[in-house]
Amino acid sequence: MRLINASMDATFANDIFRESIQAYHQTDQVDTPLRNPYSPNGIAFLLYQKNWIDTVQWHLEDLIRSPAIRPDELVAIKRRIDQSNQDRTDTVEQIDGWFADLFYGIIPKPAARMNSETPAWLLDRMSILQLKLYHFREQVDREAVSNEHRQKAQHKLAVLTEQEQDLARCFDELMDDIRNGDRYMKVYRQMKMYNDPTLNPVLYGTETKA
Repeated sequence: MRLINASMDATFANDIFRESIQAYHQTDQVDTPLRNPYSPNGIAFLLYQKNWIDTVQWHLEDLIRSPAIRPDELVAIKRRIDQSNQDRTDTVEQIDGWFADLFYGIIPKPAARMNSETPAWLLDRMSILQLKLYHFREQVDREAVSNEHRQKAQHKLAVLTEQEQDLARCFDELMDDIRNGDRYMKVYRQMKMYNDPTLNPVLYGTETKA
């Protein structure tokens, strides 16, 4: 476990994402309980939680595509994925709440631009990118595959590594711009409808019929 650094930057976030991925793959089981090593009061806790959700869902998405899966198993996993998507969104919004508190009191300059993507949703992309990097490295190192397979995986890994650097730079630049008042963020809740029994017509329709 890393010590908490006072600065919140892309390196800090990516290190925690990688830590979570490595911890998951010690068992590589979707039912492994989350054991977050960080204090619940800090951003590191939320980042670790966010990536753990992403990592479990990554492997649920693998399982649901098995040609041997039974229909009842497929339905159960699909519902887990739906709940995971809700948990992911909720955690992203908690992270944005942390940033809103961090930047509270900073007055944007008159010419400041609003950034359409919040810091937390950029971190969401960075978290999933770390999962892609991990699994493409697995493909590059896979035994008993053709050289063509390995070369294709290596090419995609190189592209993902470049994207990792680009997203890290974008995140750090966004942090600097918000701190300096050159850009500002607004937090819009996702307002998802499909899990809400008062908004999803299939769900509230069922209640009416009952």
